Amino acid sequence: MAFATRPLVRAASSAAATAAAKKLIVKHVTVIGGGLMGAGIAQIAAASGHTVVLVDQSDEILKKSTKGIEESLKRVTKKKFADKPEAGAEFIEKTLKNLTTSTDAVAVVHSTDLVIEAIVENQEIKNELFKRLDKFAPEYVRTIFASNTSSLQITQLANSTTRQDRFGGLHFFNPVPMMKLVEVIKTPMTSQKTFESLVDFSKAVGKSPVSCKDTPGFIVNRLLVPYMMEAVRLFERGDASKEDIDVAMKLGAGYPMGPFELLDYVGLDTSKYIIDGWHSLEPNNPLFAPSPLLNKLVKEKKLGKKTGEGFYKYK
Repeated sequence: MAFATRPLVRAASSAAATAAAKKLIVKHVTVIGGGLMGAGIAQIAAASGHTVVLVDQSDEILKKSTKGIEESLKRVTKKKFADKPEAGAEFIEKTLKNLTTSTDAVAVVHSTDLVIEAIVENQEIKNELFKRLDKFAPEYVRTIFASNTSSLQITQLANSTTRQDRFGGLHFFNPVPMMKLVEVIKTPMTSQKTFESLVDFSKAVGKSPVSCKDTPGFIVNRLLVPYMMEAVRLFERGDASKEDIDVAMKLGAGYPMGPFELLDYVGLDTSKYIIDGWHSLEPNNPLFAPSPLLNKLVKEKKLGKKTGEGFYKYK
């Protein structure tokens, strides 16, 4: 009996090795998180012909997300199909047909090629999600896991699973349908095939991918966050007003927004969370030093545009 099964075992092993060697072409995508980022990712994936399942905790959230996607598609088609409204309507209908929703992430993990996580920026919550998904995704399933995190280490998230070779980062930028960049993050354990699949997917949804190792903040935020924090320190020292700093960077450096305007747009709580996390990793790095003023504003719930006040006041 043992002799008879040996060829079968060898054949199965050979088939598994061949499958593992092939680059996964992503066709079916699951996006977890129905907020602005998750909905934006779901939109561009569906618009580029992928079948997409958008997952969140309640049907109410998903209903709001779907409505937001539909409104975003209308804005896009108004420009893209200005002379062909019928083609625009057809594009919207086709995109929405590619999109379904679910409140059960575990139920869809078996039938997806790529899971993109875009939930709250919290290490423990993300780890728990990936751990649960990994538990219900059989080892032989080639599903790739990716996180849209902007500040957490991809390696730590990957370590909550048993598929570190099929785990990477896909950092999109807000608003997703408009911003062309995607940072593709490869950890020391990410296989080359997984990395190539993530790069190919990024191109397939119309983005321009750049690659980066798993360093804090990747490329953009590693340069952007210290720049914004240094602007705050400049203001804290009384060297210049926040208004003049914003004007200087817009007119002198050609930036579309000044650092204080950008901080309010991003959210002061988000910025504080990022800098606090980096400071805990590298406490002696002056670029990652916390700001007393930023801490004060967050404590007072003045978080930026979303609360009506941050460094500036908003209607």
